[in-house]
Amino acid sequence: MTPVHFALSSAFILGLAGLAFHRTHLLSALLCLEGMMLALYVTLSLWTLQLDSVNFSPAPMLLLAFSACEASAGLALLVATSRTHGTDRLQALNILQC
Repeated sequence: MTPVHFALSSAFILGLAGLAFHRTHLLSALLCLEGMMLALYVTLSLWTLQLDSVNFSPAPMLLLAFSACEASAGLALLVATSRTHGTDRLQALNILQC
């Protein structure tokens, strides 16, 4: 495994671990998701460059567009929940509580 592959896979795993173990605020969960998407984007871009194929060239741009849509939807949810609940803590967002 090359150092670049190790760095990108460790960045993705760190984002996944942060999402799994550090779930106190919605903003930290969104930042972990963005870190994972950034690692996937760079990995897909490098993979496309290594293959020298024209067929895979729009894939990184498609992933970047989906990542931007996910980020905007996440920020809209963050603003909506902070307005309705007064906080962005994930414990306060329990559906079973009234």
